[in-house]
Formats: sequence, C-alpha cells, structure tokens
Amino acid sequence: MVVLIMGVSGSGKTTVGKMLAAKLGGPFYDADDFHPSENKAKMTNGIPLTDADRQPWLHALVTQIRACLASQESAVFAVSALKQAYRDVLTVDSAVRLVYLKGVPSLIRQRMQQRPDHFFKPALLQSQFDALEEPDDALTVDITLPPEVLVQRISEALEC
Repeated sequence: MVVLIMGVSGSGKTTVGKMLAAKLGGPFYDADDFHPSENKAKMTNGIPLTDADRQPWLHALVTQIRACLASQESAVFAVSALKQAYRDVLTVDSAVRLVYLKGVPSLIRQRMQQRPDHFFKPALLQSQFDALEEPDDALTVDITLPPEVLVQRISEALEC
C-alpha cells in the first residue's frame, strides 16, 4: 500500500507521514524533494507554482509511486496534491490511499511561522487554500489532534 498524506503546506504532512511510515515499516518520501530546483527557487521567492511547473514534479512522483507498488513495499508520501487533477495523476492504483490533513488557515499559518528556515514561505499559504479542492474520496482527519492520535486513527481506518 502507498499512502499519500495530503494538505496545504504546514498541515503536518511530514510529521504525520514520517510517523505513519515508521509504523508501517516502510519508507517516507517528501514530495518537496521531487521538485526541480526551478520550482524550489520560485517558492523560496514567494512565487506560486503553475500547473505547468508541477508537471515534471508529478511525473517524478508517479515514477516513485509505481516503483513502490512494483516492489510491494508500504510507503508514505507527504504531498500537497491540492487539486483533484493532481490526485487523479498520483492515484495510479487502488493500492494508493489518500489521507487529507484538514486545518484552518490561522492554525496552519501559526505553525508555519515556527519553521522560518523552510523554503515555503507563509505568504504563499493563501494561494494554497485558494487552489485547494478538498477531496471527497479521502480519509479526512482534523489536524488539531496530536500527531500520535492522527497516526493511530489513520492506521485503524486504513487497516494497516
């Protein structure tokens, strides 16, 4: 099984994703690591990415997801996947499960301000909420819960 932990920047994807991957005994992948350097430079400079910017990123993610599925290893990806079109590309198999970390902008902005060295700047947060198409086919969890509780609920819901 491949689990995609999705949500806007600052929602806790990396924290929850790493904990879930450890519980599953598989690798954790941060989708940010799959962005070409041009994309990271744009985000560092406060420039939102376009759909065209995201195409090589999505392709690289799909390649890694397929590799995980082929090797039959459980893996967890932290990926924004804000639009349904992106999720359609990423969910290449029924073994790919989607978990949405849902939170309000004020809480997420507060979290982002506590990580000043991250390349994604809080000024871009509104652009993510503007682009967000909340999924109707995902396990949705409330990020106000502690990460340990979120991981337990996710594992129970996904039966892993």
